[in-house]
Parts: sequence; C-alpha cells; structure tokens
Amino acid sequence: MKWALLVFVLLMFGLVARVVLWPLAFAHRAVSVVSAQLDPAELQRRYEWFKDAAAQLDQKRATVSVYAKRFEQLEASYAGKPRSAWARDDREQWAIWQSEVAGVRASYNTLAADYNAQMAKWNWRFTNRGMLPQGATEPLPREFKPYVEE
Repeated sequence: MKWALLVFVLLMFGLVARVVLWPLAFAHRAVSVVSAQLDPAELQRRYEWFKDAAAQLDQKRATVSVYAKRFEQLEASYAGKPRSAWARDDREQWAIWQSEVAGVRASYNTLAADYNAQMAKWNWRFTNRGMLPQGATEPLPREFKPYVEE
C-alpha cells in the first residue's frame, strides 16, 4: 500500500510539475524567439538584405533599359527594312540580346517575388515602422512592381 501511495504521489507531483512548468517553458521559448528576431545583428542583416535586393532590382531594370536602347539603335540603322533584310550578324546579335533580356527579366521577377514575400512576413515588417538608420535618405520600397513581362 505504501508503494502504491508513493507511486500515486510521484505521478501527481509529475502532473502538477508539468501543468506549472509547461507554461513557463512556453513563455521562455516565446521570449527566446522574440529576442532572436529583434536582435540588433539580425535586424541589421535583414535591413542589408533588403538594401542589397533593392539595388539588384534597380540594376536589373537599368540593364533592361540599356538593352532597349541597343534595340532602338539597331532598328534605327535598318529603318523601314524587315528583319529578314538585315545583315546576318545583326540578326544573330538581335537574337542573343533578346535571350539575354529574357534572362534578366526572369531574374528580376524571381528577386522581386522574393523581396515582396519577405516584406510581407510579420518578422520582417520592421522595415515598415520606425526611423531610418543613420545615413539612409529614403525608406525601402514596400513592394517592387511584379513583374517585368515584356
């Protein structure tokens, strides 16, 4: 009988300990997650990711604009002539540039989708509030135009 009582007391102690300690463990984990998400080094890393991604997106748009000017110049040199009347090397160059532009646009679309998805996450929304870091002159875009199709 003593053993049964001892086992019962130990089981009840374990149950009470779980009921009391589980919320404390849960609260500790929640504090750990929030602490990790708001760590200054993590915030800096995320801000830098957004800055780098925004710069890459701007660069990709500028690259597409450079190609557009190349296309205009090549078309202007053959004004009024169908492409079949162009010199062979110019037709080949046109095709190469078309392929390169398609790759840049696809890369832009991928990065813009990632940027927009990251900006929408709750734990990355720190960029939507507060003051700008020292040296920053304008806030990060909240979203990049998705997507380049032409």
